[in-house]
Amino acid sequence: MSLFSACPQQFQTQLDDRWHHWREQVGTEVAASVEALLQDEPRQLAVARSFIGSDFFFRQCGHDPQLLPALLQQDDLGLAPLDLDAVDGDEALERALRQLRNRVTAEAIYRDFAGQWGIPRVCARLSDLAEVCIQAALNWHRRALVERYGEPRDSDGNSQALVVLGMGKLGARELNLSSDIDLIFAYRSPGHTDGEQSLENQAFFQRLGQRLIKSLDAMTADGFVFRVDMRLRPYGDSGPLVSHFAALEDYYQTQGREWERYAMVKARPVAGPDDVAAELMELLRPFTYRRYIDFSAIDALREMKALIQRQVRARGMEDNIKLGRGGIREVEFIAQAFQLIRGGREPALRERNLLKLLPLLEADGHLQAGSTAGLAAAYLLLRRVEHALQAERDQQTQTLPTEDERRARLAFALDRTDWTRLVGELSDARALIQREFDEVIAPPEEIAAPSAAEEWESLWASCTDSNSDEANTQTLAAAGFEPAAEALKLLADLGGERIVAALPNSARARLDQFIPLLLAAAAQEDAPLLALSRVLPLVRAVLRRSAYLVLVNENPPVLKQLLRLCSASPHIAEQLARHPILLDEMLDSRRLLAPASAADIADELRREMLRVDPEDLEAQMEALRHFKQSQSLRIAAQEVSGALPLMKVSDSLTWLAEAILQQSLTLAWNQVVEKHGAPAGASAADMHFVIIAYGKLGGLELGHGSDLDIVFVHDAEPQQYTGGERPIDNLSFYTRLAQRLIHILQTRTLSGPLYEVDTRLRPSGNSGLLVTSLTAFEKYQRESAWTWEHQALVRARPVAGSARLGGDFEQLRLKLLCEARDEGKLRDEVVAMRNKMRDHLDKSNDQKFDLKQGPGGIVDIEFMVQYYALARAHKAPSIVRFTDNIRILECLTEAGLMSAHQADHLIDAYKAYRSEGHRLALQQLPGVVNGDQFKAERKTVSTSWQQLLG
Repeated sequence: MSLFSACPQQFQTQLDDRWHHWREQVGTEVAASVEALLQDEPRQLAVARSFIGSDFFFRQCGHDPQLLPALLQQDDLGLAPLDLDAVDGDEALERALRQLRNRVTAEAIYRDFAGQWGIPRVCARLSDLAEVCIQAALNWHRRALVERYGEPRDSDGNSQALVVLGMGKLGARELNLSSDIDLIFAYRSPGHTDGEQSLENQAFFQRLGQRLIKSLDAMTADGFVFRVDMRLRPYGDSGPLVSHFAALEDYYQTQGREWERYAMVKARPVAGPDDVAAELMELLRPFTYRRYIDFSAIDALREMKALIQRQVRARGMEDNIKLGRGGIREVEFIAQAFQLIRGGREPALRERNLLKLLPLLEADGHLQAGSTAGLAAAYLLLRRVEHALQAERDQQTQTLPTEDERRARLAFALDRTDWTRLVGELSDARALIQREFDEVIAPPEEIAAPSAAEEWESLWASCTDSNSDEANTQTLAAAGFEPAAEALKLLADLGGERIVAALPNSARARLDQFIPLLLAAAAQEDAPLLALSRVLPLVRAVLRRSAYLVLVNENPPVLKQLLRLCSASPHIAEQLARHPILLDEMLDSRRLLAPASAADIADELRREMLRVDPEDLEAQMEALRHFKQSQSLRIAAQEVSGALPLMKVSDSLTWLAEAILQQSLTLAWNQVVEKHGAPAGASAADMHFVIIAYGKLGGLELGHGSDLDIVFVHDAEPQQYTGGERPIDNLSFYTRLAQRLIHILQTRTLSGPLYEVDTRLRPSGNSGLLVTSLTAFEKYQRESAWTWEHQALVRARPVAGSARLGGDFEQLRLKLLCEARDEGKLRDEVVAMRNKMRDHLDKSNDQKFDLKQGPGGIVDIEFMVQYYALARAHKAPSIVRFTDNIRILECLTEAGLMSAHQADHLIDAYKAYRSEGHRLALQQLPGVVNGDQFKAERKTVSTSWQQLLG
């Protein structure tokens, strides 16, 4: 009776023959010990599947008599590094490497067919094997070359090492049973070895690379270790085998192609010093991951996929489970499309391993909820079949067999009852992958109906041809572009520009796709010409960065949102033209139009800053500016869309400023403390320093483009010193802290300033100290401050820095505001100041009304509120609890100091003025309206002024 009676009858003869042959090779004693271990059916089936499914495994068991007993007795044979001290020459090294490779590969086959290891573990073990072999060969050959030529060094005498980048499946730790390994060799700097037979570093590392390749790739009596493919290096086969870092950087910056970005996604150092390897990866990161959301990657992937499909069809490779439709490569493309598009902005997506990446894509909403489980299962099935195909003869193949016998052996090895069942599962898996691939990668024309933009293609193509002017004008007029001649001129001016004629073919194709889409979408707007005229400056701004056009071409809702916002606000249009990276914000309309709380904004900024190198101040400043711009765009979009009412717009802009002030202060603190140490008792948690906001920021009434009126207060002992290596007195420390903060806020980087800062409301104005102690602040307010400075204090509040000191300031503010004052004198000084402001600032006349400074306008309401606060707070302290005008007016009613009727009218007027002011600001218009507007509100405010201060 056969030892493998549980196996299907069709394999009994072949299995018995192989078993007898193996017994003869290993001897009776080993065979008996193995047969004693094969008394249970699962082990019998595991060995049977491995003997039938893999000729390679069967041969290795014969070459190494102890292999099969060890596999049956142990759960994992492990992977110990080679002992190079026991190696006595190149041939011995090659033999040891191959024996290790054969044993590890055979174990991976057995564990897979036995169902003991899943594909991720198999791939991880094979990837570890590759790293162990690379490192062993590298160490051996480097030692020999150094003995002959000396240590390679740079111009400063620093030792140089070879960094080996593993690309593709090795980089992702997804190596196959019979994979090539794709490598790139690099070293840091040019120089020479320090031996008597000195070599240039380039020559030294080239010889090292050549020897490494030979040790792995050469076919000997023991087989090979790994086939090595170096074609992914710069310039491919025609390029140098090894490059120094500067040469690599120059190549990828000036000549790197899209497919090389795709390849670099999985790049991982597999040998070389950790610090040098990390430096290389950081150098390559900007090439691989763009800081904007880069939809141009999809076009590159489509082109690659189309090329592969042409090869598949030409070679009849439809049964190739890697390259054919619904194959492994399509799953990889799905994942890597999102990595290339968004990896620059979302570092978590730089994960190299596909199975780890898929859940991240679903969690972030890039793939539909629930889709990745099916995609991962389909991928795992294809990878397992791929491994079984390669296990058969240790050959790199992904093509399904056509012979019935091989099909049956493959199905049996994979624990399937027959080929029909296996091929059915494969068909289902490939259909699922194909659907997901088409959803993400397929060109829009393959999955969508013809676009309305097609009718505009001929107009754009002929807009510079005067012979077509009449027909084109009629087309534009019929679509609502009035005056049509002006619309045609805008298009002709763009089409005729020298920069358009000089565009590369790919960029010109993107522009030619975009403009018809723009015209079709603009024709649906209420004012088509206005929409077109406001978007075209953005188009000009991105002509040399046409990936932004791809972003819009790929996402029709973005174009609709873009036209809507630009039509509503030239301020938004201008910001987008100046900073096209903000287009990224439009990809998710729900997020764009969803109001955020103060905590949400602060938390999002904190998370953004965690992504930035804490040692790179320039990158930190750019991150702050991008965050401010993107949040400001969201708030403007929410205002334009009606998602945020006026008061909430001001709240959101205020919360944004507060979050940025706190982060900027933290950056400034870290820099000054690093240089001088911290004042005694002060820390990042309690800096003994606080930023006091005045004006619109203090009153939670910030508008688009508002300056920040701020004052700096500390409570450290001025004469004491900081504790660093370069100590300075505390007053100098806090002055430098304030100066550094202002620098961070006001410096005009490529993205402009964060905020313009005004510190003139500090004690003694521009002639006073930049930073004042709380004690000195109190003394000034009591002894020297003008009435208008007390008025300003009504709107003052702490917004960043020490919470403890902020609380002390609030107590002092209440105490100062609640002191009794001579109401007659106060009234006279308030009125005098108001008249002075009106004389110098009011732009009103018989035809126009200045919303802010005009009679009955915003400032009149503010002055009345401030007068009430200063005159009555000693009797009703509750009226100065808040710093914003509306809540102070409400408190006046609650305290019985103003009728609800009067307060409501003033609040309504104040809201109406500010709402119109916000609208005008978004239109980039001055805060002046027609003299016929707001007559009722102006009369209400003027009447209240006369009753209170007249």
